[in-house]
Amino acid sequence: MNTEKVVARRLTSEEVAELSHQDAIFVSASTEDLALDCYAPAFLVKPGKSFEGGSFTARTIFGEEVHVLPDNAEERGIRVADEAGEEIEVLQSAGVLLNLALFVPDGTKESLEALYNAAREAFGAGIVQRWSEEVVAVPDVKVDLFEEPARGRKSTNNQNRDRRALDIYPTRVRFMEPSAGWRFILEPHQETVDDIPTI
Repeated sequence: MNTEKVVARRLTSEEVAELSHQDAIFVSASTEDLALDCYAPAFLVKPGKSFEGGSFTARTIFGEEVHVLPDNAEERGIRVADEAGEEIEVLQSAGVLLNLALFVPDGTKESLEALYNAAREAFGAGIVQRWSEEVVAVPDVKVDLFEEPARGRKSTNNQNRDRRALDIYPTRVRFMEPSAGWRFILEPHQETVDDIPTI
């Protein structure tokens, strides 16, 4: 387990409330399945001022969500790098886990195996592993993907919509996440027709 020593100061609830969701913080690295006596780099899920009582929610760089009560003496709380603090151990990343959705036109078992073998050859046989595999037939249809406010009223007015991606296959949407407070809207793809007369 690789860690590095960082000097960090513990924050109070009032100080956490002033943080944005882009401020780098440190929270306990322990998970439900694994107790670790160190911290993990993290970010608040939403700005601190948006929390109304209860615990603050942070997401570590390893994808774990942690609920923290900063003023609870029995918890490790939320820390931020500060020379006025104390030395803590911070868990380091050992690499990157890629969650890939591979689209293989007319894909066969042999072509998927060739992709896997190429990745193992590039990064090392002991490095690349298949954690899960799901083979899904992709329908030959394209969709337009929009985002709109999650609590928005249904209307024919599209001014609140944000076109995020074009010409995608429906299966890919399962591997995408909408922006906070927004939801996805799928519609059959409409080709853009330019009917402006040309000379």
